[in-house]
Amino acid sequence: MAGLLRPATWGLFSWRGYCSRGTLSAGFVEALKAVVGSPHVSTAAAVREQHGHDESMHRCQPPDAVVWPQDAEQVGRLAALCYGQGVPIIPFGTGTGLEGGVCAVQGGVCINLTRMDRILELNPEDFSVVVEPGVTRKALNTHLRDRGLWFPVDPGADASLCGMAATGASGTNSVRYGTMRDNVLNLEVVLPSGQRLHTAGRGRRFRLGAHLPCVPGPRKSAAGYNLTGLFVGSEGTLGLITAATLRLHPVPEATVAATCAFPTVQAAVDSTVHILQAAVPVARIEFLDEVMMDACNRHSKLNCCVAPTLFLEFHGSEQALAEQVQRTEEIIRHNGGSHFSWAKEAEERSRLWAARHNAWYASLALRPGCKGYSTDVCVPISRLPEILVQTKEDLEAWRLTGTIVGHVGDGNFHCILLVDPEDPEELLRVQAFAEQLGRRALALHGTCTGEHGIGLGKRQLLLEEVGAVGMQTMRQLKATLDPRGLMNPGKVL
Repeated sequence: MAGLLRPATWGLFSWRGYCSRGTLSAGFVEALKAVVGSPHVSTAAAVREQHGHDESMHRCQPPDAVVWPQDAEQVGRLAALCYGQGVPIIPFGTGTGLEGGVCAVQGGVCINLTRMDRILELNPEDFSVVVEPGVTRKALNTHLRDRGLWFPVDPGADASLCGMAATGASGTNSVRYGTMRDNVLNLEVVLPSGQRLHTAGRGRRFRLGAHLPCVPGPRKSAAGYNLTGLFVGSEGTLGLITAATLRLHPVPEATVAATCAFPTVQAAVDSTVHILQAAVPVARIEFLDEVMMDACNRHSKLNCCVAPTLFLEFHGSEQALAEQVQRTEEIIRHNGGSHFSWAKEAEERSRLWAARHNAWYASLALRPGCKGYSTDVCVPISRLPEILVQTKEDLEAWRLTGTIVGHVGDGNFHCILLVDPEDPEELLRVQAFAEQLGRRALALHGTCTGEHGIGLGKRQLLLEEVGAVGMQTMRQLKATLDPRGLMNPGKVL
């Protein structure tokens, strides 16, 4: 497609901003400093390497320079400067991604947005807030603590909220509160040209599409294309998000959490399906297989039964919770669940969910010295038992050490695979397993990525998921917004 750089030809281009391939000219570096100030530009090797990788297994490919803008106006000037000189642009937040989204595959300038960390506007009556890209979810919820509001999308890591928008993140609360796609109302985006776009219109605080029933007030529009939805999940390939207007939710009156064990994976997932079919408004419902449960017991000093396990949480009034808990217990017991442990106090719940959020580190501790690789497929809930049982069999067949944990309430689960980075043969087995799992999810009418994104490693699976026409349409959109192919090149497409 005209104007769009292909992976096979990236190395053939010579950009005017470079003295040679991968080296920025001294004059260009000085131009960057003129925009943001000398202290906010670095070409030091250690800084560049830090900004060339995320938490994934993809090898580090550092940018040629890192810059820290202070506001959206500077971001616009930086984008225009880089684009005018043909220099690739790579946005960077907290670096907690899992698909190599910040690797600078052709060098260029990494724009670190973490110093833009203001909460710009809070509208409690409209249940919305406007944040800059350096604001993390924990920082926002600390700010909201005394307002009776919170932002529930929780991917585990304390990621930046705009980074979460860029990757279409979700997490443990998604079964009730939705993902980032459901909770982003508006975005301010700096386009490659340096122009600023407000995807729902300047100052607008609604999202195109359906709104969640737990938030009062009209939140809809029928005005034009859904530009907000276009940029949520775009992974920095279409523009740089410099502000996000987010939907807030009321803090529930009461909360209770629980764990329960099951004799089989099938019984645990059947319980999940039956709870949802019974319209129990569960806030969180997480699955951990017996290997993951054993790892959490050891790492987080829990005393849970080593068996396929569900972690659950319910939000609502005291009366509503009593009804939800009673109905859930009936369903779980009907499916053979046992070893109930209810946590009503905040400290107990925090300990329980801290263990769930530390599942990554608990898994790594099973094989010290190894690296972790996390998959994130998502399937229709009715197909969960089938794919989970098959995945357990595949782990054994591929001779891999791995745990399974997932947001089973919305059909999303992860295999955390432990791999020796110095063992090429094992690395190949992990890659083959992950590709097979992605294709298995597609065969069950699911997706190859429920929340981590495409990044570097899943581009072929994206083609298989959306088809040739889908990919052609995405490439046409990319070519229109980024005709020189300089926005985070090598990712998604």
